[in-house]
Formats: sequence, structure tokens, C-alpha cells
Amino acid sequence: MSESSLTCDALLRKGTITIAGESPRLDAELLLSYVTGLSRTSFRAWPERQVTASEAKRFEALVQQRASGHPVAHLLGEQEFWSLPLKVNVSTLIPRPDTECLVEAALGLPLPDNARVLDLGTGTGAIALALASERRGWRVLACDAVASAVELASENARRLDLPVTMVLSHWFDNLPAGRFDLIVSNPPYIASGDHHLGEGDVRFEPASALVAGEDGLDDIRTIVASSTEWLNAGGWLMVEHGFDQGDAVRELFLQAGLVVVETRRDYGDRDRLTLGQWPG
Repeated sequence: MSESSLTCDALLRKGTITIAGESPRLDAELLLSYVTGLSRTSFRAWPERQVTASEAKRFEALVQQRASGHPVAHLLGEQEFWSLPLKVNVSTLIPRPDTECLVEAALGLPLPDNARVLDLGTGTGAIALALASERRGWRVLACDAVASAVELASENARRLDLPVTMVLSHWFDNLPAGRFDLIVSNPPYIASGDHHLGEGDVRFEPASALVAGEDGLDDIRTIVASSTEWLNAGGWLMVEHGFDQGDAVRELFLQAGLVVVETRRDYGDRDRLTLGQWPG
């Protein structure tokens, strides 16, 4: 490689062209920052800064992987959620920004200072750890049906020094006895025939974390139907769902006897989560 091809600016321009897609410049900057340890801000302040030939080679290899569709989070091994740096891998769903809307909604509920909280299908631990980081008095339990996900979520809890208990359980099947003031979940909610399953990052994520039957509601039905046996009187259930599933999910909540049922929107102004209260 020539010296001129080893500047941050030259590498980023080449990487941006190669990656294409929705956010090629951002992706290229994240990858170069990962390889070099330099901040994204420094690329703008000192575009002519040189990197080593080995760093350039590693960067170009990652760019090729990104261009072929591999998620940036998998290439970096990390994804930020609620300002928490979470380790990610192919065993779980990559945390999405819109799921932060669920965290915001949960934090706004009238819950006791020592609330018992359950996160069903925790994946990386994103929701549970975000809640624990904001409410130090809450007692948070999180579960997942995939052993490698439980291991990953436990590692994230240790790294962040957050007291969340992670257990292996398919929804409520193997949970310790007790009731909760809040149950939250970002379950699979994509229909098995949805064309989006063949597009973007989801091609590299586990189908078990994405697909829930022909209409995408199988797991939400299970969660809602069982939740009332696990909620304290006055406790809340909150689930994330697809943008076109709000009506159906509200009906499931009402059929289960939940009240104050409401669907809220995400940052793109689309239906994204439904919550309701168990009167007991």
C-alpha cells in the first residue's frame, strides 16, 4: 500500500464506497475506530493521520464483511444500548434503538422503590440491565431459553457490575416462585413468511429470536396468557411488538383481564409496545 492510501481519510472514503447501504460512512468510521483505537471525532479533526499497513489490512477485511451484510455489531462484538456497552454475538438479537422506548416507558410507571421486575427473553440482557442501571433498588430477574444467551447476558451484567439475576427458562417455565410488579419482554414477533427475514442484519441473527408463527404473535399470546399468574395486584405487563400488531396485542391484553391498556409509539412514530395493568 502507498503512504497516501494509509490516511484515515483515504481509508474511510474507500470504505464508504465499498460498504454502500444505509449508513456507509458511519459504518466505516466505527470499523476504523475499532481497528485503530482512534475516536470518530479524530477522523474529522486529522483526516491525514496515517494508520499502519496492518491496521489498514484489518480495516479492509472488516469492510468487505460489512459489504456482504454482516452486522456492524457482530464485527465489533459490541453494541451500545441505553449508553451501556453490551457484548453481542450470533446467539442473540442485536439490541435496537427503538427498544429503548420500552425502557423509557417502564421507568415512567408508578412502581415501588423495591419493585420486582422480570425480563422475559433477555438476549444480551439489554432491557434488564438498562432498568437496573436506572433503578438501583429494583430486584431484576431476567431469563432466556438459550443457554449461550444467558451466558452472554450474565457476562454483560458482570462487566457492568449490575445486580441482575440471569436464569435459563423458556418464558415462565423454569422461573423461581414469586410474583412481579413489572414484566417486560421484547419477544419474537415476526411472521414466519415475512420478506424482511431475508434482508439486512436479521439474516445473521437467530430465527428463534425473531420468528413467532404464521402471524408473529405466538410468543406474545403465551406471555400475555401466563402473565397474570406472575403479576402482583397492580403490576404491569409490557411487550414490544411489530408496527402493525398494536390492535391485535391490545385485544390479547384485554382478553387476559389487563386494564389501562395502551399502545405507545417508537422514535419513528410507529406502534411499538403495549402495556397494561393487572388489577388482581
